[in-house]
Amino acid sequence: MSAPQPLNVVVGMSGGIAAYKAVGVARSLVLEGHDVHVVPTESALRFIGKPTLEAISRNPVTTDLFDGVAEVRHVALGQRADVIVIAPATASTLARLAHGLSDDLLGTTVLASRAPLVVAPAMHTEMWQNPATVENVRLLRERGVVIVGPNSGQLTGADAGPGRMAEPEEIVAAVHAAVGPRDLVGRRVLVSAGGTREPLDPVRYIGNRSSGRQGVEIARAAAARGADVVLVAANLEVAAPNGGRVVHVSSADELQRTMLAEAADADVIVMAAAVADYRPDAVAERKIKKDEQGDELVLRLVRNPDILRSLVVARRDGQVVIGFAAETEGDRERLLELGRAKLARKGSDFLVLNTVGWNQGFGTERNTVVVLDRAGDIVAEADGSKASVATRILDILR
Repeated sequence: MSAPQPLNVVVGMSGGIAAYKAVGVARSLVLEGHDVHVVPTESALRFIGKPTLEAISRNPVTTDLFDGVAEVRHVALGQRADVIVIAPATASTLARLAHGLSDDLLGTTVLASRAPLVVAPAMHTEMWQNPATVENVRLLRERGVVIVGPNSGQLTGADAGPGRMAEPEEIVAAVHAAVGPRDLVGRRVLVSAGGTREPLDPVRYIGNRSSGRQGVEIARAAAARGADVVLVAANLEVAAPNGGRVVHVSSADELQRTMLAEAADADVIVMAAAVADYRPDAVAERKIKKDEQGDELVLRLVRNPDILRSLVVARRDGQVVIGFAAETEGDRERLLELGRAKLARKGSDFLVLNTVGWNQGFGTERNTVVVLDRAGDIVAEADGSKASVATRILDILR
């Protein structure tokens, strides 16, 4: 099974006799056209020589944290990776992964990456079944690590049983499954995330509770699917994803100007940022003093521009615009009614109805959404982690 587009793949290799089979993993990935970097442990090099790994991968091979210091290689490899596969993974390697140990190049590469991690264990049966290994594997699976095998079969010497590393073709198939679809290669995706802040004075602002997590997950998922991503970030409370370009803004006015400028070259626009509906009509140059204002402070607010509508009006042929609508309505039929009315006003291709509340949607790691198309029909629904919701939203582009 071959992936449709080239990937940046890190093949980690730990010290076990099954390392000879891992050469086949690296070779298969190279022949598929992927850019493969092999990161062996020192122990792995006692089984397979560096010249072999460099010849197979067509890239330099190093194990030393202090090689390539100028490019911060121990971080750069992980940041650039679309996927990391470790084959074979010994009991020691599983333990180190489970507990975040990173005193070698392989460990730091894994910790510096947000890419999917595929691990192919290989060890004697007793080691695989040891309670410590069982617990380490459980921890890794809980964190989303893909464990391939081990299979049952002949081990070293006269031993046989579970612990034999999966075959190279099984591991390569798991790599492709972990990466997921690459259906956005060649497309430019513009995503807004976060919440705008409208200043009252140099100290205070009117804003909202959006952390930006959902928009960030959409940007991350789009990049994983091969898109050229631009993230316009309004006061994020979570880390921006690796890959793509990030443009920081604060107010609704800044967000609108930036989105319109970036939209000119975008194939897909996802307007996930929460925009303040109103802003103060005047901004004080100095901090507003309560002693000067007395017991009441009266603010005059004016309406902010409708950014989603402005993107729709400026849309070029073939461009897809996805809007978001945060609603506190708990009744499903009423929620859909509000969404369809908003679609009629905005004119976007899709509208993601995002259920929010005091403890829902904003500032949480989970989300519940219903996606409507331009006709108002439901085309997708999702309830789960914001990462899984992001994947479901992007699926509508297929």
